[in-house]
Amino acid sequence: MLSDKVKQRYESSINLINVTLSDYLCIKNTPYQIVADAMQYSVENGGKRIRPMLVLEFCKACGGDIIDALPFAAALELIHTYSLVHDDLPCMDNDKLRRGKESTWKKYGETYGVLAGDALLTYAFQIASGAGVADHTIVKCTRLLANYAGIYGMIGGQTLDIKNEKAETLDFEELKETERLKTGALIRCACEMGCEIAGASKEQFEAAKVFAENLGLAFQIVDDILDVTGDPTILGKEVGQDLQNGKITYVTLLGIDGAEKLAKEYTEKALEALSIFDDAEYLVEITKYLLNRNK
Repeated sequence: MLSDKVKQRYESSINLINVTLSDYLCIKNTPYQIVADAMQYSVENGGKRIRPMLVLEFCKACGGDIIDALPFAAALELIHTYSLVHDDLPCMDNDKLRRGKESTWKKYGETYGVLAGDALLTYAFQIASGAGVADHTIVKCTRLLANYAGIYGMIGGQTLDIKNEKAETLDFEELKETERLKTGALIRCACEMGCEIAGASKEQFEAAKVFAENLGLAFQIVDDILDVTGDPTILGKEVGQDLQNGKITYVTLLGIDGAEKLAKEYTEKALEALSIFDDAEYLVEITKYLLNRNK
C-alpha cells in the first residue's frame, strides 16, 4: 500500500502523463484515421505508466524541471506501447486481451495492428526531437531511446526470448540477460533520460543505472510470478501463458518461493541505490509497491 502522500503524488504524475499523451495523440480527420485511432486506443488502454513516471521522477530527483522531461516521457511510453501492440500479434504471443480489453490487432485487424505499432515507434522520435530543451540534450536522449529500444536493448531481448521458447534448457544467466534487455532496457532508458534532462552528476547517473538494472529484473520476476498466481480479472489478461507456451521463466527455474526471494533481493539493491538522492521517499515507496503488485 502507498501512503496517502505518495498516492496523491502518484495519481498527479499519472494524470499529467495521461494528459500529455492524449494531447500528442489527438490526431483527427485524416484519410488514415483508422491507424490514428488504433494508436490512441493502444496508448489510452490503461497501463501503470511506470516508465514515463521514472523519467519525471529521476529528472526531479536530480534537480530538473519535469516539464522539460514530459516529451521524452511520452516518447518512451509510445515505444513501450508499440512493443506491447506487436507482442500481442498472432505471429508473436497471439494475445487477444490487453488490460482487460481487446488487444489492438483484435479490435482493428492484424494489418492495422502492425501499422499502429510502427506509427507509435516513429512518432516517439518525432516527439522527442521536438522537445523544448537544449539540442545536445535532445541528441543524447534520442540516442538513449534508440539504443535501449533497438537491437542492443529491447529488440535484442525480445529476439532472445523467442529463441528461448525453442530451447530445451536455459540457465539462469541466459534468462537474466534476456530479461535485462527485454524488460529492463526501457526502465534503464527512463532513469537515464531523467538524469540527462536534469544535468545529473556522475554519481547520480551511476546510482540511477544500478537502480534501473535491479528494478528491471525484479519487475520481470514479479511478472513471471503473476503469470502463475495472478487473478486474470485483475491482470486484465489470461494467466498461465508461459506454461502453455513451454516458456522457461524465473518460476520455472527457481519455483515460486525462490522467485519471490530473488525479486526481493533485486528490489533491496534498487532501494540501496536511491540513498544518494535527497528526495527519494516517493521512489522508495513506488519501488516497494512494484514488488508487491497484483497486476
